[in-house]
Amino acid sequence: MLANLGWIRWLPGLNTLRRYQSSWLRHDLVAGLVMTTMLVPVGVAYAEASGLPGINGLYATIVPLLAYALFGPSRILVLGPDSSLAAVILTVVAPLSAGDPQRAVPLAGMMAIVSGVVCVAAGLARLGFVTELLSKPIRYGYMNGIALTVLLSQVPKLFGFSVSAHGPIRQTWEIVNKVLAGSTNVAALAIGASTLAIILLLKRWPRVPGILIAVVAATVVVAAFHLAVRAGVSVLGPLPRGLPSPRLPLVPVDDMVPIIMGGIAVALVSFADTSVLSRTYAARLHTPVDPNQEMVGLGVSNLAAAFFQGFPISSSSSRTPVAEAAGARTQLTGVVGALAIALLLVLAPELLQDLPHTALAAVVIASAIGLVEVSDLRRIYRIQRWEFWLSMACFAGVAVLGAIPGIAVAIVIAVIEFLWDGWRPHSAVLGRVDRVKGYHDITRYPEARLIPGLVLFRWDAPLFFANAQLFQERVLDAVASSPTPASWLVVAAEPVTSVDVTAADAVCELHDTLHANGIELCFAEMKDPVKDKLKRFGLYTRFGEQTFFATLDEAVSAYLITHPVEWVDWEDRTS
Repeated sequence: MLANLGWIRWLPGLNTLRRYQSSWLRHDLVAGLVMTTMLVPVGVAYAEASGLPGINGLYATIVPLLAYALFGPSRILVLGPDSSLAAVILTVVAPLSAGDPQRAVPLAGMMAIVSGVVCVAAGLARLGFVTELLSKPIRYGYMNGIALTVLLSQVPKLFGFSVSAHGPIRQTWEIVNKVLAGSTNVAALAIGASTLAIILLLKRWPRVPGILIAVVAATVVVAAFHLAVRAGVSVLGPLPRGLPSPRLPLVPVDDMVPIIMGGIAVALVSFADTSVLSRTYAARLHTPVDPNQEMVGLGVSNLAAAFFQGFPISSSSSRTPVAEAAGARTQLTGVVGALAIALLLVLAPELLQDLPHTALAAVVIASAIGLVEVSDLRRIYRIQRWEFWLSMACFAGVAVLGAIPGIAVAIVIAVIEFLWDGWRPHSAVLGRVDRVKGYHDITRYPEARLIPGLVLFRWDAPLFFANAQLFQERVLDAVASSPTPASWLVVAAEPVTSVDVTAADAVCELHDTLHANGIELCFAEMKDPVKDKLKRFGLYTRFGEQTFFATLDEAVSAYLITHPVEWVDWEDRTS
Protein backbone atom coordinates (compact mmCIF):
# COMPACT_ATOMS: atom_id res chain seq x y z
CA MET A 1 0.00 0.00 0.00
CA LEU A 2 2.83 2.40 0.88
CA ALA A 3 4.43 1.71 -2.48
CA ASN A 4 1.38 3.24 -4.18
CA LEU A 5 1.90 6.55 -2.44
CA GLY A 6 3.78 9.13 -4.54
CA TRP A 7 5.81 10.45 -1.63
CA ILE A 8 7.31 7.08 -0.76
CA ARG A 9 9.74 7.33 -3.68
CA TRP A 10 11.48 10.16 -1.80
CA LEU A 11 12.12 7.78 1.14
CA PRO A 12 14.11 4.87 -0.30
CA GLY A 13 15.15 3.77 3.19
CA LEU A 14 11.57 2.78 4.00
CA ASN A 15 11.37 0.62 0.90
CA THR A 16 14.62 -1.07 1.87
CA LEU A 17 13.27 -1.66 5.39
CA ARG A 18 10.07 -3.23 4.02
CA ARG A 19 12.13 -5.67 1.95
CA TYR A 20 14.81 -6.25 4.57
CA GLN A 21 16.06 -9.82 4.84
CA SER A 22 17.08 -11.26 8.18
CA SER A 23 20.25 -12.71 6.63
CA TRP A 24 21.49 -9.14 6.02
CA LEU A 25 21.39 -8.11 9.69
CA ARG A 26 24.63 -9.74 10.79
CA HIS A 27 26.52 -8.23 7.87
CA ASP A 28 25.13 -4.74 8.49
CA LEU A 29 25.92 -4.85 12.21
CA VAL A 30 29.50 -5.97 11.66
CA ALA A 31 30.07 -3.48 8.83
CA GLY A 32 28.64 -0.66 10.94
CA LEU A 33 30.97 -1.39 13.85
CA VAL A 34 33.99 -1.75 11.55
CA MET A 35 33.13 1.52 9.83
CA THR A 36 32.84 3.29 13.19
CA THR A 37 36.54 2.72 13.81
CA MET A 38 37.22 4.89 10.77
CA LEU A 39 34.37 7.40 11.18
CA VAL A 40 35.58 8.71 14.54
CA PRO A 41 39.17 9.73 13.68
CA VAL A 42 38.35 11.07 10.21
CA GLY A 43 35.34 13.01 11.51
CA VAL A 44 37.51 14.77 14.09
CA ALA A 45 40.35 15.28 11.59
CA TYR A 46 38.20 16.78 8.84
CA ALA A 47 36.48 19.09 11.33
CA GLU A 48 39.82 20.53 12.40
CA ALA A 49 40.97 20.75 8.77
CA SER A 50 37.81 22.81 8.14
CA GLY A 51 38.63 25.23 10.94
CA LEU A 52 36.13 23.77 13.44
CA PRO A 53 36.35 21.98 16.80
CA GLY A 54 36.88 18.24 16.48
CA ILE A 55 33.65 17.37 18.30
CA ASN A 56 31.61 18.97 15.52
CA GLY A 57 33.07 16.45 13.11
CA LEU A 58 31.38 13.70 15.12
CA TYR A 59 28.14 15.65 15.19
CA ALA A 60 28.41 16.03 11.41
CA THR A 61 28.81 12.26 11.16
CA ILE A 62 25.99 11.02 13.38
CA VAL A 63 23.02 12.98 12.09
CA PRO A 64 23.75 12.85 8.32
CA LEU A 65 24.18 9.07 8.45
CA LEU A 66 20.72 8.76 9.99
CA ALA A 67 19.18 11.19 7.49
CA TYR A 68 20.78 9.51 4.50
CA ALA A 69 19.60 6.09 5.69
CA LEU A 70 16.06 7.36 5.18
CA PHE A 71 16.40 9.65 2.16
CA GLY A 72 19.44 8.24 0.33
CA PRO A 73 18.96 5.82 -2.60
CA SER A 74 22.33 4.04 -2.37
CA ARG A 75 22.38 1.10 0.01
CA ILE A 76 26.03 1.31 1.07
CA LEU A 77 27.13 4.91 0.40
CA VAL A 78 28.70 6.49 3.50
CA LEU A 79 28.24 10.22 4.12
CA GLY A 80 30.06 12.52 6.49
CA PRO A 81 32.80 15.15 6.71
CA ASP A 82 35.13 14.90 3.73
CA SER A 83 38.58 16.15 2.82
CA SER A 84 37.39 17.47 -0.55
CA LEU A 85 35.15 19.98 1.26
CA ALA A 86 37.62 20.98 3.97
CA ALA A 87 39.41 23.56 1.83
CA VAL A 88 36.12 25.16 0.73
CA ILE A 89 34.74 25.35 4.29
CA LEU A 90 38.03 26.67 5.68
CA THR A 91 38.15 29.37 2.98
CA VAL A 92 34.83 30.77 4.24
CA VAL A 93 34.98 30.01 7.96
CA ALA A 94 38.56 31.05 8.78
CA PRO A 95 38.40 34.74 7.78
CA LEU A 96 34.85 35.26 9.08
CA SER A 97 35.38 33.59 12.46
CA ALA A 98 38.85 35.05 13.12
CA GLY A 99 39.77 31.83 14.92
CA ASP A 100 36.79 31.88 17.30
CA PRO A 101 35.18 28.38 17.34
CA GLN A 102 31.95 29.81 18.74
CA ARG A 103 31.60 31.82 15.53
CA ALA A 104 32.99 29.13 13.24
CA VAL A 105 30.31 26.54 14.07
CA PRO A 106 27.23 28.59 13.05
CA LEU A 107 29.06 29.87 9.94
CA ALA A 108 29.76 26.32 8.80
CA GLY A 109 26.22 25.31 9.76
CA MET A 110 24.77 28.04 7.57
CA MET A 111 26.96 26.84 4.70
CA ALA A 112 25.44 23.38 5.20
CA ILE A 113 21.96 24.91 5.02
CA VAL A 114 22.77 26.67 1.74
CA SER A 115 24.30 23.50 0.33
CA GLY A 116 21.35 21.42 1.50
CA VAL A 117 18.75 23.77 0.02
CA VAL A 118 20.60 23.85 -3.31
CA CYS A 119 20.83 20.05 -3.47
CA VAL A 120 17.19 19.44 -2.44
CA ALA A 121 15.90 22.08 -4.88
CA ALA A 122 18.00 20.64 -7.70
CA GLY A 123 16.81 17.13 -6.90
CA LEU A 124 13.14 18.12 -6.81
CA ALA A 125 13.63 19.99 -10.10
CA ARG A 126 15.20 16.80 -11.52
CA LEU A 127 18.51 18.47 -12.25
CA GLY A 128 20.57 15.47 -11.24
CA PHE A 129 22.24 15.49 -14.65
CA VAL A 130 24.06 18.80 -14.11
CA THR A 131 27.27 17.29 -12.77
CA GLU A 132 27.60 15.33 -16.01
CA LEU A 133 28.56 18.68 -17.55
CA LEU A 134 31.82 18.55 -15.61
CA SER A 135 34.15 16.45 -17.71
CA LYS A 136 36.65 14.04 -16.16
CA PRO A 137 39.71 16.27 -16.84
CA ILE A 138 37.98 19.24 -15.20
CA ARG A 139 37.01 17.17 -12.16
CA TYR A 140 40.59 15.96 -11.91
CA GLY A 141 41.85 19.53 -12.12
CA TYR A 142 39.79 20.98 -9.31
CA MET A 143 40.21 17.93 -7.09
CA ASN A 144 43.99 18.06 -7.52
CA GLY A 145 43.85 21.76 -6.66
CA ILE A 146 41.78 21.06 -3.55
CA ALA A 147 44.20 18.27 -2.58
CA LEU A 148 47.13 20.70 -2.77
CA THR A 149 45.22 23.27 -0.72
CA VAL A 150 44.42 20.69 1.96
CA LEU A 151 47.99 19.39 2.04
CA LEU A 152 49.45 22.87 2.54
CA SER A 153 46.97 23.57 5.35
CA GLN A 154 47.93 20.36 7.21
CA VAL A 155 51.70 20.14 6.73
CA PRO A 156 52.38 22.79 9.42
CA LYS A 157 50.32 20.78 11.93
CA LEU A 158 52.36 17.72 11.02
CA PHE A 159 55.53 19.63 11.91
CA GLY A 160 54.02 21.00 15.10
CA PHE A 161 53.77 24.71 14.19
CA SER A 162 51.34 27.05 12.48
CA VAL A 163 51.55 29.46 9.56
CA SER A 164 49.54 32.59 8.79
CA ALA A 165 50.28 32.95 5.06
CA HIS A 166 47.63 32.42 2.37
CA GLY A 167 48.12 31.06 -1.12
CA PRO A 168 50.25 28.06 -2.12
CA ILE A 169 53.47 29.96 -2.84
CA ARG A 170 53.38 32.03 0.36
CA GLN A 171 52.36 29.03 2.46
CA THR A 172 55.16 26.90 1.03
CA TRP A 173 57.67 29.72 1.59
CA GLU A 174 56.63 30.21 5.21
CA ILE A 175 56.67 26.46 5.89
CA VAL A 176 60.19 26.15 4.50
CA ASN A 177 61.39 29.20 6.47
CA LYS A 178 59.95 27.85 9.73
CA VAL A 179 61.52 24.44 9.18
CA LEU A 180 64.90 26.07 8.46
CA ALA A 181 64.48 28.29 11.52
CA GLY A 182 64.08 25.25 13.76
CA SER A 183 60.40 25.70 14.59
CA THR A 184 59.66 22.00 14.08
CA ASN A 185 58.43 20.07 17.10
CA VAL A 186 60.46 16.88 16.65
CA ALA A 187 58.16 14.76 18.80
CA ALA A 188 55.07 15.97 16.96
CA LEU A 189 56.70 15.35 13.57
CA ALA A 190 57.79 11.86 14.59
CA ILE A 191 54.27 10.96 15.70
CA GLY A 192 52.61 12.56 12.67
CA ALA A 193 55.01 11.06 10.14
CA SER A 194 54.70 7.61 11.73
CA THR A 195 50.90 7.87 11.69
CA LEU A 196 50.96 8.88 8.01
CA ALA A 197 53.34 6.06 7.12
CA ILE A 198 51.17 3.43 8.86
CA ILE A 199 47.99 4.70 7.16
CA LEU A 200 49.58 4.68 3.69
CA LEU A 201 51.17 1.29 4.27
CA LEU A 202 47.96 -0.38 5.46
CA LYS A 203 45.91 1.06 2.58
CA ARG A 204 46.99 -1.98 0.60
CA TRP A 205 44.66 -4.11 2.72
CA PRO A 206 41.17 -2.50 2.69
CA ARG A 207 39.86 -4.84 5.38
CA VAL A 208 42.53 -3.70 7.85
CA PRO A 209 41.45 -0.54 9.79
CA GLY A 210 44.68 1.31 9.06
CA ILE A 211 43.47 4.71 10.24
CA LEU A 212 42.23 3.26 13.53
CA ILE A 213 45.49 1.39 14.15
CA ALA A 214 47.61 4.44 13.37
CA VAL A 215 45.53 6.89 15.41
CA VAL A 216 45.20 4.57 18.43
CA ALA A 217 48.95 3.95 18.38
CA ALA A 218 49.68 7.68 18.28
CA THR A 219 47.23 8.35 21.11
CA VAL A 220 48.68 5.59 23.28
CA VAL A 221 52.24 6.86 22.75
CA VAL A 222 51.30 10.44 23.64
CA ALA A 223 49.39 9.33 26.74
CA ALA A 224 51.99 6.81 27.91
CA PHE A 225 54.95 9.19 27.67
CA HIS A 226 52.99 12.33 28.64
CA LEU A 227 54.20 14.05 25.46
CA ALA A 228 51.55 16.75 25.69
CA VAL A 229 53.32 18.08 28.80
CA ARG A 230 56.92 16.95 28.30
CA ALA A 231 57.32 17.66 24.57
CA GLY A 232 54.57 20.19 23.87
CA VAL A 233 52.64 17.89 21.52
CA SER A 234 49.22 19.46 20.93
CA VAL A 235 46.31 17.11 21.71
CA LEU A 236 42.56 17.16 21.16
CA GLY A 237 41.68 17.48 24.84
CA PRO A 238 38.46 16.41 26.56
CA LEU A 239 35.32 16.31 24.43
CA PRO A 240 31.93 17.42 25.73
CA ARG A 241 29.85 14.50 26.95
CA GLY A 242 26.49 13.87 25.33
CA LEU A 243 24.74 14.29 22.01
CA PRO A 244 24.33 17.49 20.00
CA SER A 245 21.22 19.49 20.75
CA PRO A 246 19.22 21.00 17.87
CA ARG A 247 20.31 24.57 17.23
CA LEU A 248 19.60 27.06 14.46
CA PRO A 249 22.90 28.43 13.07
CA LEU A 250 22.48 32.21 13.21
CA VAL A 251 25.04 34.41 11.47
CA PRO A 252 25.33 38.14 10.76
CA VAL A 253 23.68 39.32 7.56
CA ASP A 254 26.99 40.82 6.42
CA ASP A 255 28.50 37.31 6.31
CA MET A 256 25.81 35.83 4.06
CA VAL A 257 27.40 36.60 0.67
CA PRO A 258 30.56 34.50 1.22
CA ILE A 259 28.47 31.86 2.99
CA ILE A 260 26.09 31.57 0.03
CA MET A 261 28.97 31.39 -2.43
CA GLY A 262 30.71 28.79 -0.28
CA GLY A 263 27.50 26.78 0.17
CA ILE A 264 26.89 26.65 -3.58
CA ALA A 265 30.51 25.60 -4.16
CA VAL A 266 30.13 22.87 -1.54
CA ALA A 267 26.91 21.67 -3.20
CA LEU A 268 28.64 21.38 -6.58
CA VAL A 269 31.71 19.57 -5.24
CA SER A 270 29.80 17.26 -2.92
CA PHE A 271 27.21 16.25 -5.48
CA ALA A 272 29.82 15.76 -8.20
CA ASP A 273 31.70 13.39 -5.87
CA THR A 274 28.54 11.70 -4.59
CA SER A 275 27.01 11.14 -8.03
CA VAL A 276 30.21 9.58 -9.40
CA LEU A 277 30.63 7.34 -6.35
CA SER A 278 26.95 6.42 -6.32
CA ARG A 279 26.96 5.46 -10.01
CA THR A 280 30.13 3.43 -9.51
CA TYR A 281 28.61 1.32 -6.74
CA ALA A 282 25.25 1.10 -8.49
CA ALA A 283 26.98 -0.46 -11.50
CA ARG A 284 29.05 -2.75 -9.28
CA LEU A 285 26.07 -3.94 -7.25
CA HIS A 286 23.62 -3.96 -10.20
CA THR A 287 21.21 -1.66 -8.37
CA PRO A 288 20.11 1.45 -10.30
CA VAL A 289 20.26 4.76 -8.41
CA ASP A 290 18.19 7.85 -9.21
CA PRO A 291 20.57 10.86 -9.40
CA ASN A 292 17.74 13.24 -8.48
CA GLN A 293 16.99 11.25 -5.32
CA GLU A 294 20.73 11.24 -4.63
CA MET A 295 20.63 15.04 -4.65
CA VAL A 296 17.67 15.06 -2.27
CA GLY A 297 19.35 12.58 0.09
CA LEU A 298 22.57 14.60 0.10
CA GLY A 299 20.66 17.85 0.62
CA VAL A 300 18.56 16.56 3.51
CA SER A 301 21.69 15.14 5.15
CA ASN A 302 23.37 18.55 4.95
CA LEU A 303 20.30 20.23 6.44
CA ALA A 304 20.23 17.69 9.26
CA ALA A 305 23.92 18.31 9.96
CA ALA A 306 23.35 22.08 10.04
CA PHE A 307 20.63 21.93 12.69
CA PHE A 308 22.69 19.69 14.96
CA GLN A 309 25.91 21.75 15.12
CA GLY A 310 27.47 20.05 12.12
CA PHE A 311 28.88 21.41 8.86
CA PRO A 312 28.72 20.54 5.13
CA ILE A 313 29.19 16.86 4.35
CA SER A 314 29.58 14.67 1.30
CA SER A 315 29.99 11.03 0.34
CA SER A 316 33.29 9.37 1.10
CA SER A 317 35.40 7.48 -1.42
CA SER A 318 37.52 6.12 1.45
CA ARG A 319 34.87 5.09 3.98
CA THR A 320 32.40 3.60 1.49
CA PRO A 321 34.89 0.93 0.32
CA VAL A 322 35.46 0.06 4.00
CA ALA A 323 31.72 -0.49 4.44
CA GLU A 324 31.60 -2.60 1.29
CA ALA A 325 34.65 -4.67 2.28
CA ALA A 326 33.13 -5.24 5.73
CA GLY A 327 30.03 -6.75 4.10
CA ALA A 328 27.48 -3.90 4.24
CA ARG A 329 24.14 -4.80 2.69
CA THR A 330 21.90 -1.79 3.34
CA GLN A 331 21.66 1.69 4.84
CA LEU A 332 21.41 0.04 8.27
CA THR A 333 25.23 -0.02 8.26
CA GLY A 334 25.25 3.78 8.50
CA VAL A 335 22.64 3.71 11.27
CA VAL A 336 24.78 1.30 13.29
CA GLY A 337 27.83 3.54 12.79
CA ALA A 338 25.91 6.63 13.90
CA LEU A 339 24.56 4.91 17.02
CA ALA A 340 28.02 3.59 17.93
CA ILE A 341 29.50 7.11 17.78
CA ALA A 342 26.58 8.41 19.83
CA LEU A 343 27.30 5.80 22.53
CA LEU A 344 30.96 6.82 22.53
CA LEU A 345 30.04 10.46 23.18
CA VAL A 346 27.59 9.51 25.92
CA LEU A 347 29.66 6.87 27.72
CA ALA A 348 33.36 7.51 27.06
CA PRO A 349 34.26 10.80 25.35
CA GLU A 350 37.49 10.96 27.38
CA LEU A 351 38.97 8.18 25.21
CA LEU A 352 39.90 10.80 22.64
CA GLN A 353 41.45 13.44 24.89
CA ASP A 354 45.08 12.38 24.20
CA LEU A 355 44.59 12.19 20.43
CA PRO A 356 47.43 14.35 18.96
CA HIS A 357 46.65 16.99 16.37
CA THR A 358 49.64 15.90 14.33
CA ALA A 359 48.04 12.44 13.94
CA LEU A 360 44.81 14.10 12.82
CA ALA A 361 46.83 16.08 10.27
CA ALA A 362 48.29 12.79 9.04
CA VAL A 363 44.77 11.40 8.54
CA VAL A 364 43.79 14.42 6.43
CA ILE A 365 47.04 14.36 4.46
CA ALA A 366 46.55 10.67 3.65
CA SER A 367 43.05 11.44 2.42
CA ALA A 368 44.26 14.42 0.38
CA ILE A 369 46.89 12.22 -1.25
CA GLY A 370 44.04 9.91 -2.22
CA LEU A 371 42.35 12.82 -4.03
CA VAL A 372 45.34 13.33 -6.33
CA GLU A 373 44.94 11.92 -9.83
CA VAL A 374 48.08 11.46 -11.92
CA SER A 375 47.93 8.23 -13.91
CA ASP A 376 44.72 9.00 -15.79
CA LEU A 377 45.96 12.53 -16.50
CA ARG A 378 49.00 10.94 -18.15
CA ARG A 379 46.63 8.98 -20.39
CA ILE A 380 44.65 12.13 -21.19
CA TYR A 381 47.90 13.93 -22.03
CA ARG A 382 48.74 11.22 -24.55
CA ILE A 383 45.36 11.00 -26.25
CA GLN A 384 43.86 14.52 -25.96
CA ARG A 385 46.40 17.11 -24.98
CA TRP A 386 44.08 20.13 -24.96
CA GLU A 387 41.86 18.44 -22.32
CA PHE A 388 44.95 17.84 -20.21
CA TRP A 389 45.71 21.57 -20.28
CA LEU A 390 42.09 22.30 -19.36
CA SER A 391 42.68 20.16 -16.28
CA MET A 392 45.86 22.07 -15.50
CA ALA A 393 43.99 25.37 -15.83
CA CYS A 394 41.40 24.17 -13.31
CA PHE A 395 44.15 22.96 -11.00
CA ALA A 396 45.91 26.33 -11.18
CA GLY A 397 42.62 28.16 -10.60
CA VAL A 398 41.93 26.30 -7.35
CA ALA A 399 45.56 26.32 -6.16
CA VAL A 400 46.24 30.00 -6.88
CA LEU A 401 42.86 31.70 -6.47
CA GLY A 402 41.53 29.51 -3.69
CA ALA A 403 38.91 26.79 -3.49
CA ILE A 404 35.76 28.82 -4.22
CA PRO A 405 37.09 31.07 -7.05
CA GLY A 406 38.92 28.04 -8.43
CA ILE A 407 35.71 26.03 -8.59
CA ALA A 408 34.08 28.97 -10.37
CA VAL A 409 36.94 28.88 -12.88
CA ALA A 410 36.34 25.13 -13.34
CA ILE A 411 32.65 25.72 -14.01
CA VAL A 412 33.37 28.47 -16.54
CA ILE A 413 35.89 26.24 -18.31
CA ALA A 414 33.37 23.39 -18.29
CA VAL A 415 30.73 25.60 -19.93
CA ILE A 416 33.21 26.80 -22.55
CA GLU A 417 34.29 23.22 -23.22
CA PHE A 418 30.63 22.17 -23.48
CA LEU A 419 29.83 24.94 -25.97
CA TRP A 420 33.04 24.81 -28.01
CA ASP A 421 32.19 21.87 -30.25
CA GLY A 422 28.82 23.42 -31.04
CA TRP A 423 30.23 26.92 -31.29
CA ARG A 424 32.90 26.06 -33.86
CA PRO A 425 31.82 22.65 -35.19
CA HIS A 426 33.14 20.62 -38.06
CA SER A 427 31.51 21.03 -41.45
CA ALA A 428 32.23 19.45 -44.81
CA VAL A 429 31.53 19.58 -48.52
CA LEU A 430 30.59 16.08 -49.64
CA GLY A 431 31.50 14.20 -52.78
CA ARG A 432 31.12 10.78 -54.33
CA VAL A 433 33.99 8.30 -53.90
CA ASP A 434 34.27 5.38 -56.31
CA ARG A 435 33.37 2.03 -54.75
CA VAL A 436 32.45 3.64 -51.42
CA LYS A 437 28.82 3.88 -50.42
CA GLY A 438 27.37 7.30 -49.55
CA TYR A 439 28.82 10.83 -49.76
CA HIS A 440 32.01 11.81 -47.97
CA ASP A 441 34.12 14.77 -46.88
CA ILE A 442 36.24 15.83 -49.85
CA THR A 443 39.09 16.88 -47.53
CA ARG A 444 39.31 13.29 -46.28
CA TYR A 445 38.80 11.86 -49.75
CA PRO A 446 40.58 14.14 -52.25
CA GLU A 447 39.67 11.73 -55.05
CA ALA A 448 35.95 12.31 -54.46
CA ARG A 449 33.97 13.56 -57.47
CA LEU A 450 31.56 16.52 -57.27
CA ILE A 451 28.30 16.63 -59.17
CA PRO A 452 28.38 19.70 -61.46
CA GLY A 453 26.25 22.53 -60.11
CA LEU A 454 25.36 20.68 -56.88
CA VAL A 455 26.95 21.50 -53.51
CA LEU A 456 26.37 18.94 -50.75
CA PHE A 457 27.17 20.55 -47.39
CA ARG A 458 27.14 18.79 -44.00
CA TRP A 459 26.94 20.68 -40.67
CA ASP A 460 27.97 18.54 -37.68
CA ALA A 461 26.21 20.29 -34.79
CA PRO A 462 22.92 21.79 -33.63
CA LEU A 463 22.18 25.19 -35.13
CA PHE A 464 21.92 27.84 -32.44
CA PHE A 465 22.69 31.49 -31.79
CA ALA A 466 26.44 30.99 -31.22
CA ASN A 467 27.14 29.28 -34.54
CA ALA A 468 24.44 30.69 -36.82
CA GLN A 469 26.72 33.31 -38.39
CA LEU A 470 29.48 30.75 -38.89
CA PHE A 471 26.98 28.42 -40.59
CA GLN A 472 26.12 31.16 -43.08
CA GLU A 473 29.77 31.92 -43.76
CA ARG A 474 30.76 28.30 -44.35
CA VAL A 475 27.82 27.66 -46.64
CA LEU A 476 28.68 30.69 -48.73
CA ASP A 477 32.34 29.64 -48.78
CA ALA A 478 31.31 26.19 -50.01
CA VAL A 479 29.28 27.80 -52.81
CA ALA A 480 32.13 30.15 -53.75
CA SER A 481 34.67 27.32 -53.87
CA SER A 482 32.52 25.06 -56.06
CA PRO A 483 34.43 24.21 -59.28
CA THR A 484 31.23 24.71 -61.31
CA PRO A 485 28.57 27.43 -60.82
CA ALA A 486 26.18 26.19 -58.15
CA SER A 487 22.50 25.72 -58.87
CA TRP A 488 21.53 23.80 -55.75
CA LEU A 489 22.93 23.69 -52.24
CA VAL A 490 21.76 20.72 -50.19
CA VAL A 491 22.39 20.75 -46.43
CA ALA A 492 22.95 17.22 -45.11
CA ALA A 493 21.09 17.96 -41.88
CA GLU A 494 21.17 14.58 -40.13
CA PRO A 495 23.67 15.82 -37.44
CA VAL A 496 21.54 18.93 -36.78
CA THR A 497 19.57 18.05 -33.64
CA SER A 498 18.04 21.46 -32.91
CA VAL A 499 17.42 24.94 -34.31
CA ASP A 500 16.75 28.06 -32.24
CA VAL A 501 15.12 31.33 -33.34
CA THR A 502 18.44 33.10 -34.05
CA ALA A 503 19.64 30.23 -36.21
CA ALA A 504 16.28 29.99 -37.99
CA ASP A 505 16.50 33.67 -38.90
CA ALA A 506 20.06 33.13 -40.15
CA VAL A 507 18.90 30.22 -42.33
CA CYS A 508 16.14 32.46 -43.69
CA GLU A 509 18.69 35.15 -44.57
CA LEU A 510 20.88 32.51 -46.19
CA HIS A 511 17.94 31.28 -48.25
CA ASP A 512 17.28 34.81 -49.52
CA THR A 513 20.96 35.38 -50.34
CA LEU A 514 21.24 32.11 -52.26
CA HIS A 515 17.91 32.67 -54.02
CA ALA A 516 19.07 36.12 -55.19
CA ASN A 517 22.05 34.38 -56.81
CA GLY A 518 19.90 31.77 -58.52
CA ILE A 519 20.74 28.97 -56.06
CA GLU A 520 18.11 26.70 -54.51
CA LEU A 521 18.56 25.87 -50.80
CA CYS A 522 17.46 22.32 -49.92
CA PHE A 523 17.72 19.99 -46.94
CA ALA A 524 18.21 16.24 -46.65
CA GLU A 525 17.93 13.80 -43.74
CA MET A 526 16.52 16.41 -41.38
CA LYS A 527 15.10 14.93 -38.20
CA ASP A 528 11.37 15.29 -37.66
CA PRO A 529 11.67 17.27 -34.36
CA VAL A 530 13.88 19.81 -36.14
CA LYS A 531 11.48 19.91 -39.05
CA ASP A 532 8.65 20.54 -36.58
CA LYS A 533 10.52 23.59 -35.27
CA LEU A 534 10.92 24.97 -38.79
CA LYS A 535 7.18 24.51 -39.25
CA ARG A 536 6.51 26.51 -36.07
CA PHE A 537 8.89 29.21 -37.28
CA GLY A 538 7.07 29.34 -40.63
CA LEU A 539 10.17 28.32 -42.61
CA TYR A 540 8.92 24.95 -43.79
CA THR A 541 6.12 26.60 -45.72
CA ARG A 542 8.33 29.46 -46.91
CA PHE A 543 11.02 27.16 -48.32
CA GLY A 544 8.48 24.70 -49.71
CA GLU A 545 7.97 21.04 -48.94
CA GLN A 546 9.73 20.12 -52.19
CA THR A 547 13.07 21.39 -50.79
CA PHE A 548 13.12 18.77 -48.01
CA PHE A 549 14.34 15.27 -48.88
CA ALA A 550 14.42 12.11 -46.80
CA THR A 551 17.92 11.11 -47.95
CA LEU A 552 20.88 12.57 -49.81
CA ASP A 553 20.36 10.05 -52.61
CA GLU A 554 16.82 11.33 -53.02
CA ALA A 555 18.08 14.93 -53.18
CA VAL A 556 20.76 14.04 -55.73
CA SER A 557 18.25 12.17 -57.88
CA ALA A 558 15.86 15.14 -57.82
CA TYR A 559 18.68 17.47 -58.84
CA LEU A 560 19.81 15.23 -61.72
CA ILE A 561 16.23 14.99 -63.02
CA THR A 562 15.81 18.77 -63.14
CA HIS A 563 19.37 19.63 -64.20
CA PRO A 564 20.77 17.71 -67.17
CA VAL A 565 24.49 17.70 -66.30
CA GLU A 566 27.26 15.33 -67.29
CA TRP A 567 27.32 12.84 -64.46
CA VAL A 568 27.57 9.07 -64.27
CA ASP A 569 27.58 7.53 -60.83
CA TRP A 570 30.08 4.73 -60.27
CA GLU A 571 27.24 2.37 -59.38
CA ASP A 572 25.62 3.01 -62.78
CA ARG A 573 28.67 2.30 -64.89
CA THR A 574 28.43 -0.74 -67.17
CA SER A 575 32.18 -1.30 -67.37
